[in-house]
Amino acid sequence: MRSSTPPSPQRPARRAVLAGASGFALLALAACSGGDGQAAQQSPAASTSTAPATRTITTEQGAVEVPGDPQRIVVLSGSLAGYLFALDAPVVATDTRVLGVTDLEGGFPPAWSDEATAQGTTALPAGEELNIEAVAAAGPDLIIGGGQGITAVQAQEAYEELSALAPTVLVPTTTTSWQEQLDLVAEATGRTDGVDALVDAYDAKVEEVRSSITVPDGDAVFILSLPVGKPYLVPADAALPALAEEVGFTPDDVVTKAGNPTLYGSGDSFEVSPELLAQVADAPTAFVVALGGPSVEELAQDPVYAALPAFRNGQVHELPATSYRPDYDGAMDALDAIAAEFGS
Repeated sequence: MRSSTPPSPQRPARRAVLAGASGFALLALAACSGGDGQAAQQSPAASTSTAPATRTITTEQGAVEVPGDPQRIVVLSGSLAGYLFALDAPVVATDTRVLGVTDLEGGFPPAWSDEATAQGTTALPAGEELNIEAVAAAGPDLIIGGGQGITAVQAQEAYEELSALAPTVLVPTTTTSWQEQLDLVAEATGRTDGVDALVDAYDAKVEEVRSSITVPDGDAVFILSLPVGKPYLVPADAALPALAEEVGFTPDDVVTKAGNPTLYGSGDSFEVSPELLAQVADAPTAFVVALGGPSVEELAQDPVYAALPAFRNGQVHELPATSYRPDYDGAMDALDAIAAEFGS
């Protein structure tokens, strides 16, 4: 289903850097488990019987003893669930909300709908508060949450209640790259042996896209189109500009141009006044990510945006909503979109 390539010789060094840089240090310490616990749900994703009964990992919330081979994982954030399915881990229930493709009626995001359906995964209710009863009803032996957005806030607020149900591991809000998130989820679930193939497949696609596109001259600016009707830009070091840089684009330093404004969320966006937009977003190429706001065509009718160099010279390109805070699937889709826009 997901492609893989032979492991890269550079991977061990990269992973050492990620492990050292993250505030979420995961230390796998084998330990013996007492008691039988809840009967495991068998699934095609079940690991070998050689896994330790439990392991202890260190998180921002402290040491957490997790199952060596969890079989009933509940995922509290839809933006993290894709990693579990990519690693073929058994997900008994998950939140379905993914930025840009949210379906509050409980449908699974297209990127992992087939895997969730095949596993018999159930959708957790979406709401302003985390539904603890629904999590408990799933009978988890491991709970994974955190990351970015409202679901991360909900999990943090309910951490004690969640921990009373099952070992709970939260990915820190400050961990924003999909590679680091994948590392942490894989370590928490004991499925690190599946990580390299996924990262290698991504690296291979980066090389493929970089060699097949023609990158316009000059810097690129990244614009969020939100329903609030105000201009928002993405800093050069956020996940999406970093991805574009891998294939040859040069993200413009819009934060410096804007006078180092306050950054929102996990530091991956900021508001700029319409009066300053022309000064800050003056790069010759623009990427627009529509998150419930106007499309590129609609923005082009707005005099504030129409005056920008990228709009005037026809170098405005729309990327999928999932590319803004991409997980593995979102990153791969973003690369496909860039290849389609700039392919020779």
